[in-house]
Amino acid sequence: MKWRRCAKIAFVGSHGIRKATACLSFATTMERAGHSAELSREVVRYSPLAVNEASTPESQLWVLMSQIRQELELASKAEVLVSDRGVMDNFAYYWRACGGADNFDVLPLVRKWSGTYDLVVRILPDVPIHPDGFTDTDESFRDDIEDLLDLWLPKLVAPSRLIMLPASVIDVYRDWWSEAERLANVVGEKLNEEGSREEIYQFCAG
Repeated sequence: MKWRRCAKIAFVGSHGIRKATACLSFATTMERAGHSAELSREVVRYSPLAVNEASTPESQLWVLMSQIRQELELASKAEVLVSDRGVMDNFAYYWRACGGADNFDVLPLVRKWSGTYDLVVRILPDVPIHPDGFTDTDESFRDDIEDLLDLWLPKLVAPSRLIMLPASVIDVYRDWWSEAERLANVVGEKLNEEGSREEIYQFCAG
């Protein structure tokens, strides 16, 4: 049975922690469970402005607004929106770029929008940063963002909607069934029976 509204899950954290892999494998789980899934991709990769350690308050403002715009555009396209980042971790990058300030007074919007995620998965960095030609490989930069997430995430996301996972447990074969069930429970829905846990694993492994 199709869900009555779009459920939204965000995979958040610093960079180089397998968020994209988590998003793809979770979306696969939802589709094998008989529910349509749409991916909201990491918008900073499409930024026309400075990124990574060279980012500015203006460039991070672009990222924040683009994140919200993309989620608005995609939410009507599927039963589940799976987002690579959310406003919470993008706000951490913004806060750092602003030198520990809110130059454009976006915090009220970020607080409000943070409440639109039914479930948030924070991935913790226990793996090395894999260079991909875009991701910043400076470990101290990643540590700065993690410290800011420690500060801001508890203020933006209720504990009942937050899951913490180490990056080392994430690969394309990971079984996301329990998280999918939790998402369904949050929105008052159920997973379709035809997508069993075993079928999903076999689909991913094949």
